[in-house]
Amino acid sequence: MILAPLRGVTTRCFRETFAAVIREAGFREAVAPFVSAMPGFDPLAGRELGGGPDAGGIAVTPQFIGKDPAALRSCLARIRSAGYGTADLNCGCPFPMVRNKGRGSGLLRSPDVLRRMLEVGCEVMGAGKFSVKARLGVERPDELLSLMPVLNEFPLRFLTVHARTARQMYGGAVDTAALEAVRAAAKMPVVANGDLDWSGGTGMVGRSFIRYLGTRGDIGDLLRRYIDASAAELCGDRPVLGRIKELVSYWRDLPQWRRRWDLVKICRSADEMRALI
Repeated sequence: MILAPLRGVTTRCFRETFAAVIREAGFREAVAPFVSAMPGFDPLAGRELGGGPDAGGIAVTPQFIGKDPAALRSCLARIRSAGYGTADLNCGCPFPMVRNKGRGSGLLRSPDVLRRMLEVGCEVMGAGKFSVKARLGVERPDELLSLMPVLNEFPLRFLTVHARTARQMYGGAVDTAALEAVRAAAKMPVVANGDLDWSGGTGMVGRSFIRYLGTRGDIGDLLRRYIDASAAELCGDRPVLGRIKELVSYWRDLPQWRRRWDLVKICRSADEMRALI
């Protein structure tokens, strides 16, 4: 299994704090939450990738979002210099503010730009070292399928498919038939994503594993460690609380968290959060 990138949740700090649990659950690799491939941007400047390609014994694959092949080339060269051997291109972010700018799932609407991004990725990282994470489409579930001739031109490591359209965001049913149609057309391995049970042992899994953490008997101790690690990394209580609340929001409908969630939402200090959990 591969741990999916969840923006604001599966950060490097999270992966290091929960490393033993992540490994115990069967994950051996994590795709890091995306960083932007922009002109002049150094992807190693922050802690997310600056710490190197191993977080608590879990191999890390950086993911990039963007539409500028030259900027992607620069970013990939930079992470290679730090020892990263794999990278991923985000063609799946469903948020309108991202896709309307031609990034994330918006790349599915620009085959020529997508082709140039894939050319750069496979050239810089090497054959079998560059992967893509995509949605089935923006509006229709056959859009990715129509792009398979483009993706099949390249020696991709794998193609991860979240079996929903961008328009669906994270709601509605996954389209298994559309996923299987992509798999049948693909020359590279296809990794499933979207509503997968982490205990199933295959695919790229994110939200179901995060929800599982909320059911653990030792989650209080783990969360306190996460608060401490976040406080050492971030500046002030506000970003620490934002990070913890984002994680706990995945558990708000679990029986053991329903009442606590109301209190978590209004926490105003890290000490208050430590006491509450």
